[in-house]
Amino acid sequence: MKIKCYLIRHGQTPANRRHSYLGWTEEALSAEGRMQIESLKEKMTGLAQTEIVFTSPMQRCRESAQILFPDRERIEIPEWKEMNFGAFEGKNYEQLNGNPQYQAWIDSNGTLPFPEGESRAEFIDRVCAGMENAADYLRNYAQSNMCRDCGSDREVTVAAVVHGGTIMALLSHYGGGDYYDYQVENAGGFTCRILIAGEQIRFVTQERGFR
Repeated sequence: MKIKCYLIRHGQTPANRRHSYLGWTEEALSAEGRMQIESLKEKMTGLAQTEIVFTSPMQRCRESAQILFPDRERIEIPEWKEMNFGAFEGKNYEQLNGNPQYQAWIDSNGTLPFPEGESRAEFIDRVCAGMENAADYLRNYAQSNMCRDCGSDREVTVAAVVHGGTIMALLSHYGGGDYYDYQVENAGGFTCRILIAGEQIRFVTQERGFR
């Protein structure tokens, strides 16, 4: 099964503007964030061809998906919530500067668990479990719709409106490269080609931006 997937980061929130860690705290899009997503909607030519929309269950992602795909059913993937930043939640670099736990996390290149939160490895495992669930949905979709209508060679276009960390986890695991290679701004993201063959999931290409 061939998939064209838009990985889209949600629009800006007030915490994003402050460069604060925003993980499991619910926060609505700011006015600027809504404008970012509205602008993206005007520029993206592939939205009309998108057949399936996945989202994180977090409000900022659901709001962004509602703007982009107002007439589409949206499938929530619980495992695609942002990382749990634990004790660092809601704080930015200036507030954490001088904190020994934060310095230890920095020195580990971000691999240590956040105090009272997740480690990068735990987060990636969770996000990949969500990818397996999304792939199951796509396999069922292919059997019930795609194969009946057009045959198994048709490329299905999907979108995932998620978090920056979720994108970094998916692409570093399935596409190779370093976790931080895939940092992306609000309302930005990647266009990926994904191959699902049996139980195998392979990201064939990932290009920054939307094509």
